[in-house]
Amino acid sequence: MTQGAGQGPVVRTATLRDFRVPPYAQVPVQSQAADPGHPGNAVPEGEMPEGYTPTARDLPVISRGGPGDTVQVRVEPDPQPAPPGRGPLYVVGDVHGYLEELVAALAEQGIIDADLRWAAGNARLWFLGDFTDRGPDGIGVIDLVMRLSAEAAAAGGYCKALMGNHELLLLGAKRFGDTPVNSGAGTATFQAAWLLNGGQKYDMDRLQEVHLQWMARLDAIVEEDGHLLLHSDTTAYLDYGTTIEDVNDAVHQVLTLNDADQCWDLFRKFTKRFAFRDEGGPDAVRELLAAYGGRRVVHGHSPIPYLLGEVGTEDGEDGARPLVDGPHVYADGLAIAMDGGVTMAGKLLVQQLPLQD
Repeated sequence: MTQGAGQGPVVRTATLRDFRVPPYAQVPVQSQAADPGHPGNAVPEGEMPEGYTPTARDLPVISRGGPGDTVQVRVEPDPQPAPPGRGPLYVVGDVHGYLEELVAALAEQGIIDADLRWAAGNARLWFLGDFTDRGPDGIGVIDLVMRLSAEAAAAGGYCKALMGNHELLLLGAKRFGDTPVNSGAGTATFQAAWLLNGGQKYDMDRLQEVHLQWMARLDAIVEEDGHLLLHSDTTAYLDYGTTIEDVNDAVHQVLTLNDADQCWDLFRKFTKRFAFRDEGGPDAVRELLAAYGGRRVVHGHSPIPYLLGEVGTEDGEDGARPLVDGPHVYADGLAIAMDGGVTMAGKLLVQQLPLQD
């Protein structure tokens, strides 16, 4: 029926097509045996994909020399309800290609069902960046997030994502390859840095233009219900603007210019970490909150075991495994770390906000 006089505006429900999800990703990944040719089937059961290169720890072991101010706090969702008309708010830490762990964590929270479909109604879900590298199926992770974004919007909620340093790294490796860049410490290339930081050939082989466009359009910072969400625990965001809008616009502008050196500088700044740790940490958080709003910073990027100075080896040779039960609240309670260290046998965290601690 045509809209006529006296009728209200037509309310259009978003569909999969609106979100430019690759056609193959509009259907949840089936088993390898059921559909061996499905592009999202990166990992045959019991095997790693050809070309998968497990990587060493993503950071050197850090010796704290003392307890510092970081103490692991057992946290639970605050029972207070979501704002009127809005569903509960969840955040997801660094995924790094670990699709199986992501599916399990989302299912545990009731966000997806047994068919890997959105099941959280009007809930709000934010990924804090770093979808690829180190793990076996980064493209599968991106495909899942893109599809859930469409399904969540159709259900009255949303699933959104922020820009991590590994998105910048993958974009740079694809766009610039071995083009030399000025790293500040000599000549470097995005391709070499990507491989050094866990870049997987199997991800690069399946990378499509739609994935590149999706990554390039991600925002760097957002405020939700008093939580300032960002990927990296650094104050380098202030180099790109004094408002959230300015920062996001500046990041998108850098990526639009297609200048290797500027992209490298952006990547380098977003790779900085530990600004909120130790004595000056609370003041660094307050500086960000004063500029961009919010009462707490929620970030990924730095694995909680490193923030705590508790690390183990992947094969457990020293008998110690990173013990992460949930987010890490620190910096006088002003910062929440969400990278549970899935790349180092830790935990992939999906957490409802706000927290009571």
